[in-house]
Amino acid sequence: MAAEKRPSLGDATRGRILYGGDYNPEQWPKETWHEDVRLMKAAGVNSVTLGVFSWAKLEPRPGERDFGWLDRLMDLMHENGVGVVLATPTASPPPWMGHLHPDTLPVTEDGRTEYWGGRQHFSHSSATYRRYAAAITEDLAARYGGHPALTLWHINNEYCTYDWSDEAAARFRTWLRDRYGSLDALNSAWGTAFWSQGYGDWAEIHTPRQAHYMKNPTQVLDFKRFTSDMLLECCLAERDILRLATPHIPVTSNFMPLWVGQDAWRWAEEEDVVSVDLYPDPRDPLGAQQGALVQDMTRSQARGPWMLMEQAAGPVNWRGVNHPKPRGLNRLWSLQSVARGADAVCFFQWRQSRQGAEKFHSGMVSHAGEEGRTYQEVKRLGAELARISGEVTGSHSLSDIAVLHDWHAWWAGAQDGRPSTRVDHADVLKAWHRALWEAHLATDFAHPDHDLTAYKLVVVPQLYALTDAAVDNLLAYVRQGGTLVSGFLTGVADQDDRVRPGGMDARLRELFGIRTLHEWWPLEEGETADCDGFRGTLWSEEIEKADDSTTEAVYKGGELDGLPAVLRRGRAWYLSTLPEPGALRDLLGRIAYDAGARPVLDGLPDLVEAVRRGDLLFVLNHGRDAVTVPVPGTHHDLLTGTTFRDEVVLGRRDVVVLRS
Repeated sequence: MAAEKRPSLGDATRGRILYGGDYNPEQWPKETWHEDVRLMKAAGVNSVTLGVFSWAKLEPRPGERDFGWLDRLMDLMHENGVGVVLATPTASPPPWMGHLHPDTLPVTEDGRTEYWGGRQHFSHSSATYRRYAAAITEDLAARYGGHPALTLWHINNEYCTYDWSDEAAARFRTWLRDRYGSLDALNSAWGTAFWSQGYGDWAEIHTPRQAHYMKNPTQVLDFKRFTSDMLLECCLAERDILRLATPHIPVTSNFMPLWVGQDAWRWAEEEDVVSVDLYPDPRDPLGAQQGALVQDMTRSQARGPWMLMEQAAGPVNWRGVNHPKPRGLNRLWSLQSVARGADAVCFFQWRQSRQGAEKFHSGMVSHAGEEGRTYQEVKRLGAELARISGEVTGSHSLSDIAVLHDWHAWWAGAQDGRPSTRVDHADVLKAWHRALWEAHLATDFAHPDHDLTAYKLVVVPQLYALTDAAVDNLLAYVRQGGTLVSGFLTGVADQDDRVRPGGMDARLRELFGIRTLHEWWPLEEGETADCDGFRGTLWSEEIEKADDSTTEAVYKGGELDGLPAVLRRGRAWYLSTLPEPGALRDLLGRIAYDAGARPVLDGLPDLVEAVRRGDLLFVLNHGRDAVTVPVPGTHHDLLTGTTFRDEVVLGRRDVVVLRS
């Protein structure tokens, strides 16, 4: 039987880039709503998200419904040609729920209850919470499923709740029974022979609350898996209600970028539309690279176009010092997202709040109002997105390079008691992606179990824990002619965080030409390891090479003098240290070139990126100075109507979208 065809982002966009953001009109008097519509139309806004944090407004008392205000807003949006992404409000339960039902409140690791007054104050394991969430979702679907303004469903918001409560403990035990089947299997997986932790009754198992000393690492690993699964259960319960009522309307739930608590590979498989919130620091010189990483990852999870659900039009309110975006940066980063596959460019939020915890978080209409720089830049961006919509939406380009990432490997490698707390999975991932980005090489992301045969180069920044199937997949990729580059602390443990004999999977040691991995030598803050032509940071290793492997760089001086720092066996490379940024860029760039991977354009200046999406070429200048970029041939810029021959002049933070 053929698989059921699900709606996609294309069903919501209908050939245009969705442009708009979270709209919270319940914070404003009704006369402001009509002013909002006027400003939206002037700015080219064609989509707003309603209801994200409106549960107390929609259900002021248990079982009561107040939909009148939302009826008027849905009609108002439709009358003015603005589509609605309608949210279930379940990220922020009303105060009455926690007051009447304390079992719906999450509990922290040290046993403290988290109360209402903020948001995300719900226990994902609470049957009471789930019952109320299902009821409000059913009623929203019944009332608005046929409304002509509805284009997309948005479930909850930034799922990120941990819970160590008794409710969660009961669900955890059920989850563990399903995973292991027996206490003997659990005791084996958790290694409970250590420190007298053997369990003789399921009732003895709790969530890994505050302990006197270090906790059982595999129990903590399973708790992270359980948390991701419980949050996904909540999401799927609402999704299934919406799909039953409106099978033609796509459904999404927004990810936070590279958030540790959510296995986004698994979540993405369950969504019609993959969406993400993205907030690089405008003062960060690597902000564009952080954006590129998240965009590449989200596009890869979506396997095509995706939705930028939230970004800031100006400053945020949650950093220690919250800087505005300089002129042009909002446009630049928005178009960078489109270049990397976004078919929706949205903000939190439309109008900047005057009260509440986020009143200093920017909006598309800032406190300065219509005459403010933020809104004027929003208008320009809306006009430019409209110019390119018809030529860009729905298109998708694959890269020659895949970067491997897995949340389970991240969780396992982030335990207490490891060789160095300075080694952070996300930081290592960013360092490798930065090297490829600065070498102007386009990248996809992939899970270690994915089919990798289409890629000329696969890089593994760090995958501490690998299943046997994942190891076999990497071996098969190299056997079939692919080039593989791996960083340190890869393949150390299996899926239960059980260290592999020899400190690294034997098949991987053979692949990379490592006879013996004698010792890990982590580096202190500020300490480096001198190597041939570069300095290593963060980590080093005492490796004895196999006879048929090639040492590409050695350590110079110290205890590791003369030992391999970079090792190669055929098309498989192993880096036992983290080269400084320029050295890692040059090394990966050389390996990529030899593997047949090329930049989109040759001769790109620093801080300029060229990204191809379908038939269009985006060239973006992330620098503060004007640059001239060689682009052979004749090209037409869709943003300005300008024709360029053989070169493009880009001003500060400028962008062109070229059609040949």
